Amino acid sequence: MPLSDANPFARHESHSVQAVWTYKVLTVITWLLTVLSSVYYTFAMPMDDRKHWRNTIWGHNAAFPTPFALNALIASLYWLALFLLQIAYLWHLFSNKSEHVQAAAGVGSHFIFNNLLQFAFVMLFVRGHFAWAQVILIVNFFNLTALYFRHNTHPRLIHIGAVSGPLAWTFVALYWNGAIVFNHHHATLAARILANIAIWGILVYGLFFLAVYKDYTMGFELSILTASLGVGQFLTKTIAFQWIFAFVIMGVLFIATLGIALPGVFGKEFSFRREQNVVPADQERAPLLDDA
Repeated sequence: MPLSDANPFARHESHSVQAVWTYKVLTVITWLLTVLSSVYYTFAMPMDDRKHWRNTIWGHNAAFPTPFALNALIASLYWLALFLLQIAYLWHLFSNKSEHVQAAAGVGSHFIFNNLLQFAFVMLFVRGHFAWAQVILIVNFFNLTALYFRHNTHPRLIHIGAVSGPLAWTFVALYWNGAIVFNHHHATLAARILANIAIWGILVYGLFFLAVYKDYTMGFELSILTASLGVGQFLTKTIAFQWIFAFVIMGVLFIATLGIALPGVFGKEFSFRREQNVVPADQERAPLLDDA
């Protein structure tokens, strides 16, 4: 058997019935694991580890007012919307249309791995194991980046829920949790200046996807998360550059995203990539493919 057939992360044109059912079972289990743990630890703190800082997800966010602390309400609404969109991904996986099922199964291994890593991150983060949580985020960032570059032309609802939505969060979370790892309560002037510079990486990252892939989903998602950062910083330290920079980045990303998304509304949608393989006429359109 070829190695690519045994590799669950390799790209396959089609998936067997057994493989699809495996994806269905594991996807549902891991998705529920992620949702339930995220919701639970939003309101409750762990009681099983008394050797480290134990807190809720947003309790830690408030306890460590770093230059990348987020607004809990906006970030929570982002995750609520993402979980709902992932239900749409599950609908594709359980659809009675073969093309929908095959498209959803194509990202199944990466999505299942993402769920497991996100669950691990939550379990480590609420128990104060921030350094290990950062390692998990780094691994998931590479996992989702590989997923994006391999499967960036899947139907829009699959792309948002399973690909761009988790990737945008993971990128911002690297800043959020990383600032806790390196700064804690004692953010020096040098550390804050470094944060003022590092925040512009979000703009560069977002503009890359807008310019190269015309992916307005990444633009909107990063705009929302940057808004969460801006509000969080304003409420944390009003007299500071960080929240000003965050809102500037949010505005630039949002306007640039509209410039990509609006032409599609009027029938002049940009291509997601310059060249793509031919897809069946009845297959749901990829995120940003031309109508031509």
